Amino acid sequence: MLKSWIQSQARLVEVAAGRAPADLVVRGGQWVNVHTREAIPGIDVAVADGRVAYVGPDAGPSVGPDTQVVEAAGRFMVPGLIDAHMHVESGMLTPAGFAAAVIPHGTTTIFHDPHEIANVLGLEGVRLMRDESLLQPISMFTQMPSCAPSAPGLETTGQPITEGEVAQAMGWEGIVALGEMMNFPGVAAGDRQMLAEIAATRAAGKTVGGHYASPDLGRPFHAYVAGGANDDHETTTEAQGIARVRQGMGCMMRLGSAWYDVASQITAITEKGLDPRFFILCTDDSHSGTLVHDGHMNRVVRHAIACGCDPLVAIQMATVNAASHFGLERELGSITPGRRADVILTSDLRILPIEAVIAQGRLVAEAGRLLVDCPRIAWPETARNSVHLGKRLAAPDFEVRATGATARVRVIGVVENQAPTKALTAELPIRDGVIEGQGDTCHIALVERHRATGGVVNGFVSGFGYRGRMAVASTVAHDSHHMIVVGTDRDSMAAAANHLGAIGGGVTVFRDGAELASVALPIAGLMSDRPAEEVAEAAQAIVQAMRDCGCTLNNAYMQHSLLALVVIPELRISDLGLVDVTRFELVDLMLAP
Repeated sequence: MLKSWIQSQARLVEVAAGRAPADLVVRGGQWVNVHTREAIPGIDVAVADGRVAYVGPDAGPSVGPDTQVVEAAGRFMVPGLIDAHMHVESGMLTPAGFAAAVIPHGTTTIFHDPHEIANVLGLEGVRLMRDESLLQPISMFTQMPSCAPSAPGLETTGQPITEGEVAQAMGWEGIVALGEMMNFPGVAAGDRQMLAEIAATRAAGKTVGGHYASPDLGRPFHAYVAGGANDDHETTTEAQGIARVRQGMGCMMRLGSAWYDVASQITAITEKGLDPRFFILCTDDSHSGTLVHDGHMNRVVRHAIACGCDPLVAIQMATVNAASHFGLERELGSITPGRRADVILTSDLRILPIEAVIAQGRLVAEAGRLLVDCPRIAWPETARNSVHLGKRLAAPDFEVRATGATARVRVIGVVENQAPTKALTAELPIRDGVIEGQGDTCHIALVERHRATGGVVNGFVSGFGYRGRMAVASTVAHDSHHMIVVGTDRDSMAAAANHLGAIGGGVTVFRDGAELASVALPIAGLMSDRPAEEVAEAAQAIVQAMRDCGCTLNNAYMQHSLLALVVIPELRISDLGLVDVTRFELVDLMLAP
C-alpha cells in the first residue's frame, strides 16, 4: 500500500540499509536511469510502502521471508510511463475502465483534464471523475478544468465553471493543476476571469495547462505566455514547439488516436540538437479501440523512437520530464529512492514490449494481463440522465431553406489527422426551397441537448466522403458536448439523433433508415462503465460503419467529435451558429452570391 514519503521515511532507511525486509524486490535488471540517461546492468530494486527504498547491486539483505521477488533476468527496468496531458472521456471509459485498459501497456501515471464532463455536469462532474481516479492502483491526477464554456459568447455549455469553483478545487486532494486554458484570446486580451483562474492556480503552487491553438507567434502569443500558461499541446510544427520551449513552456508533443504531431516536432531534438528537458510526450485523446489494440504511452514512445529519437531520450520525455513539469519529480518519474515504485520490465528499449508492470510497489500486469482490480464509484442518476432533446426530431429540423437555384455557403473542411479545420465555401443546389449537399459536401447539425430547448443549428461539412442515405450522430462533441449529426439524408439524421436521445447518449451510424452500429455512453453522454474491450468492440463497429458509408479518413470519428470545438481554427459549429475561430466571432452560413 502506498504511503506518503513522510510516513515511509524511517522504513525506507531501514530497508535501504539492509536492516529490514522489503515488500518487493526486482532482481537482476538493467536500470534505465532517466537522470543520467544510461542503462546500468546488474541492479536490484527494493520497495517498501509502495516506494523505492534501494537501487543498487545485490538487494539480498532486504529480502525477507514475505518479500515478493520479481526476476528481471537481465531485462531493462524502465520507469512507469506518464501521460502528461489527456482526457479520460475520449476513451469512452470512466477512470476505472481507462486505468484497466492502459496498465498492461505500462502507463502508471496520468494527468487528466475532465473538461468534457465539466461541460455537461459542471464541478460535480469533476468531483466524480476525481473520486474514481483516486481509487485506482496507478497514479491518476486530476486537472481542474479552466474553460466551460471554452469560448464564452460563442457556445452554451451544460454547466459553466466559475473562477470561484477553480479556486475551491485547488484545495481538493488529487487536483494538481489547472486544465488547459483554451480561451487564449481571453488571456491575451487580459480577461479578468481567465487571469483570476490562472492566478488562483499559481497561488496554490500548481501548474497551469496551456492551449494556444494559433499559428500567430507575435504579441498575442507573448501575452498568452505572460498570462501564466506553463505548457502547450497544440503545437504541430517544429517552429511552434521551439517557440514554446524558448519561452520556458513545456512543449507537449501528442500522438493520440487522430493527432500525429510528434514527427513534425521531434526534429527540434533529433536534428536541431536542442535540450529535450522541456519536451514532453502525451496522447491528448485516445479512443478505446486504440487503447485495446495499439497501446497507450508505450505507443507514443515507440513512435518517437521510430522518428529517430534516442530511446533513452524518448523515455525521459514520457517519465521524468513530465514529473518535473508538474513539480512532482521527487514523487515519481524515475526509479530512485523515495519515488513511487513504478517500474516496467522490457527486453527491448526500441520496440518496448511491456512484459511486466509494477505500480506503487505492486505487480499490476504481466504479459499483457491485468492482475489487479480497478475500483468504480456508483455514478449517480444525474450523471446517467444528461441527454434532453426537448422534442422528437424530424427531417425538417435539418433543413436550410433558401430561395433561388443555388446558394453559396460556408463549409467546414475536415483535415485528416489534424485538429484544425479549413474554412471553405461551396455553391450548392436548392431544391424545393432547401439547400442540398453535393459531392463530398454533406449536412452537419448541432442539436442542443443540455436544456431541452429543441434547438438545431444547421450547416455543411466536407472531407468525410460519405455516400448513400446515411447519418452519424454523437453526444461526444467537444467541448460543450451537445449532439453533432453529420449526414447525407435528413430522415437518417433525425433517426440517429432520436436514437441517441432514447439510449441516453453515445455514437450511432444509420444508413437507409436502419441502425448500422451504436455504442451507448450513458454516463454524461460521454462514457461507458462497461469493460474497455467491450466498448472498443462497439467503437470499432462504429468506425467500420463509417467506412461502409464511404469514409476513408483515419479515425474519422475523432474528427467528427471535434466539429464543434470552437477554440481551434478555422471554422466550427456551435449551438449559437457557425464560428470563425480565426476571428472568434459568429458568422452567417450563407454568403452573398
